[in-house]
Amino acid sequence: MTLHGAPPREEMHAEVTIWGTFHGSTTAVKTLLVGVLLSRLGGFLNLFAVLYLTSRGYSNEQASLAVGCYGAGAVGGVLLGGILADRMGARTATMVGMGGTAALTASLLYLPYYSLLLVSMTLASLAAQLYRPASATLLSALTPQRSQVVIFAMYRFGLNAGAMAAPLVGLALYHLGGESYSPVFWGEAVIAFAYVVVAALALPRQPHAATPQAPADGPPRGRRRTAGGAPAVDRMAALRDRRYLLYLMAALVNGIVYVQYLSTLPMDIEAHHIDIFWYSTAVSVNGLLVIAVELPLTKLSQKWPTRLTVGLCCGLIGVGVGLYGLPMSATVIIGATLVWTLGEIIGGPAIFAYPASAGPPALRASYISSFQLMQALGTALGPVLGGLLFTRLGHGFWPLLGAGGVLSAALAIAAIRTPAQASRQNDRRAATTPHAPTDEDCQVP
Repeated sequence: MTLHGAPPREEMHAEVTIWGTFHGSTTAVKTLLVGVLLSRLGGFLNLFAVLYLTSRGYSNEQASLAVGCYGAGAVGGVLLGGILADRMGARTATMVGMGGTAALTASLLYLPYYSLLLVSMTLASLAAQLYRPASATLLSALTPQRSQVVIFAMYRFGLNAGAMAAPLVGLALYHLGGESYSPVFWGEAVIAFAYVVVAALALPRQPHAATPQAPADGPPRGRRRTAGGAPAVDRMAALRDRRYLLYLMAALVNGIVYVQYLSTLPMDIEAHHIDIFWYSTAVSVNGLLVIAVELPLTKLSQKWPTRLTVGLCCGLIGVGVGLYGLPMSATVIIGATLVWTLGEIIGGPAIFAYPASAGPPALRASYISSFQLMQALGTALGPVLGGLLFTRLGHGFWPLLGAGGVLSAALAIAAIRTPAQASRQNDRRAATTPHAPTDEDCQVP
């Protein structure tokens, strides 16, 4: 089956399986899936940054500011990564980003001044995110439409498995090095560089892997060309799609609500003098369930309407987080976490997959990168907003977050087009957008 051609009749009715999708994927797709695992496996810099900085004599406030700079760099990295996805393609963007991550992470061990540490942490976080829009765009472009949800479930599996294993890897390196931070940062640098090597060997070489080619009569009026001759993708296209703006707002609100379990929940648990063991248990249960259940469940949920899965995801996350507002106890902590974990498992892959099909194929990079930007922004703003609300409202602020989750579900349901609506929308825009890349454009060398 070709990427853009019509599938044979038997393929249209064939069941989409996890192993079948992975086995039938190109080398580039498998590389991207392995790469996202590698990138998250090495993502323990932010976990050890506070401990490292305080061990060098910096105050808690200075260490917290450095972590804040790390978060700001992540937002900037997703934004810049979307531009690089258009201009350079996934291979170059990944090599630049992960190569920069490796060098900047190792440099933290040798920078003598606090100001330089702040700059390096910001740039290291920025570089670590450059690959995400490029890889997600190429992953979608090389995957048949009927397998999009399953392939993004695998993408999320790599993210979650890597994120869960990263603290263990970092802790092991810390103890192996005699409780020294040098092996921790050098270990992350080596893992990042390993992804550079993998990308160099297996990802497509063409400079505009995710950038559409110009039509025979040239790009649409007013569209400038890149240095390579291909028309530059309109970075604002997704923002002019008013219906998709609702989806971006849903992603932002959902991100703000979701991140509270990492930022504000520990403060509330401590304020109620509940053993932190129950918080650690809840977080571990979430990670284990997502890794063990999400991918198999996607085999079933991919058959559901996208509106249903995404709406359930956002709604259950909001309800689950809102349940923390009940009288705080170990039962509430575990039970509420299970509720929003169920939402994450049901709709997480669909939330990631929808932006790739929300607009014309030629604008895929614009839609994906704007979604990832909203996610990163929600993750960055969430702890700040949650902390302010918790300071003013105390334990009573959780129901407000629950309402935010329900709002994000309503926005997502209103935003998501049915297949027929999406087809009509793309037909209207086809005359003013360049052609999508052909199969030959995406061949691995």
